[in-house]
Amino acid sequence: MGGPLTDEALMERYLGGDRLAFDQLFHRYAPRLHGWFLRTTGSEALAQDLVQQTFLHVHRARADFRQGAAVRPWVFAIAANVRRQYFRTRRRKPETLWDAERHREPEVAPRVSTASVRAIRGALGELPESAREVIVLHWYEGLSFREIAGVVGASHSAVKVRAHRAYKRLRELLEPTARHETGERRTVES
Repeated sequence: MGGPLTDEALMERYLGGDRLAFDQLFHRYAPRLHGWFLRTTGSEALAQDLVQQTFLHVHRARADFRQGAAVRPWVFAIAANVRRQYFRTRRRKPETLWDAERHREPEVAPRVSTASVRAIRGALGELPESAREVIVLHWYEGLSFREIAGVVGASHSAVKVRAHRAYKRLRELLEPTARHETGERRTVES
């Protein structure tokens, strides 16, 4: 037998009635969606809830999946709609929740200082919601701009412009932190 099945092969099996294929898709996507929801909402509890809601919607929308299409952008499009619906029905803006949860520190990746993680999280929180959504999908989740366009319901060129402006703003926001850390290292290494 070959290696693990692709997402598309699992989806095909799921559409054919294989319940285990759905479980495998869940185990592949739940951590990624959880990370995306956590980065875009700032709330652990809400991230967990939105993951569950997303997979409920995936199950309900399975008949709408176009065979041969990529699974990842389809799942993230459903997740984005679930997230938007959550905030729409509660009349809350994601920025409000993000600010309320900002004090929580994310797990630190190797070779990334805690100060850098805080700075990145703070800078992401300064971006408008639409820009933060594009950056997190591109930077953290690795979706292409074309895939992101399908997720957020915008044109490919609009997503590229939004990402360009957002990355530029992130650089501006993070520049003082980068200068401070570079200066700190030189002082320590001298």
